[in-house]
Amino acid sequence: MSVRPGIVGPVSADPLSTVTQQERLRYDRTAYRVAHDVLAAYSTSFGLGTRLLGKSARAHIEAVYALVRIADEIVDTRGGVEAAAMLQELREQTARALGLGWSSNPVVHAFARTARRVGVTDAEVGPFFDSMAMDLEITEHDQASYERYVYGSAEVVGIMCLRVFLNADRPAGSPIVEPDAETVDGARALGAAFQKINFLRDLSADYRDRGRSYFPGVTPDALDADALDAIVTEIGDDLARARSSLPRLPGRARAAVAATLALYERLLARIADTPPEEILSTRIRISDPQKVFIAVQGALLELPGRGDGDRARAERERGARGDVEEEER
Repeated sequence: MSVRPGIVGPVSADPLSTVTQQERLRYDRTAYRVAHDVLAAYSTSFGLGTRLLGKSARAHIEAVYALVRIADEIVDTRGGVEAAAMLQELREQTARALGLGWSSNPVVHAFARTARRVGVTDAEVGPFFDSMAMDLEITEHDQASYERYVYGSAEVVGIMCLRVFLNADRPAGSPIVEPDAETVDGARALGAAFQKINFLRDLSADYRDRGRSYFPGVTPDALDADALDAIVTEIGDDLARARSSLPRLPGRARAAVAATLALYERLLARIADTPPEEILSTRIRISDPQKVFIAVQGALLELPGRGDGDRARAERERGARGDVEEEER
């Protein structure tokens, strides 16, 4: 991993320079509380993993999630003819905030403070907003647009989270730690896998309610056993790449990612064992108590001295069988 000079805060021309430090911190804390509430309201699986992070890293991950969620709400929940303008407005707010380190939008403010802290730039933010705009323009993807969409909507989010893991606790003014290529590949694969699983779970609803089909050539009418097997294999490869990079993460981040990864591995296994017609009629899920059990088990397996390779995989498989037996009882 390499380092580059860090962004240490607003320059003297920033209008906040005349405000007391206490007032600045009050607004920062308020913005991060808003981001925390957004994550708490929308995601249990992602939220479980963040609980294993340190306080600073958790707040930064919540800030990343909140901006991503707000953009998604614009294109999916709000929709309509104004959605493109609203998304562009959010993009412009974010670009300004990345430069100033401040925004009147609390979600954007928290994200900008995080981005400047951990080294997220337009290299990640730009492709993300490009993909969000694609949701307003493209309803059926070919292979090229699918790969471009997944990169911007999910893989760069994985890179943003990786930057948080590496830089959340760096001393102020110290260089930003840059991830190496192998760790970036794992982060991209993890983001892609999460996104593709959600595509698969929401295949029918996306097509019915929004006219979208993300997997090239796959619509609800075309989801047969062979198509499902191909998609599951693709996602499984992504999850394997993500798991192979776990040892390169800092300790608490490694446990947090392992917990979330274990949840999605279990979810994918359930999807693989579900007939295509049931996937189209029922959203496959894991109960909240089982999520906690799976997340804790996944995190513990990645702690030092807990084993690796075949032993760790065997323990995860035994846990999967126990999970099924428990639910059957």
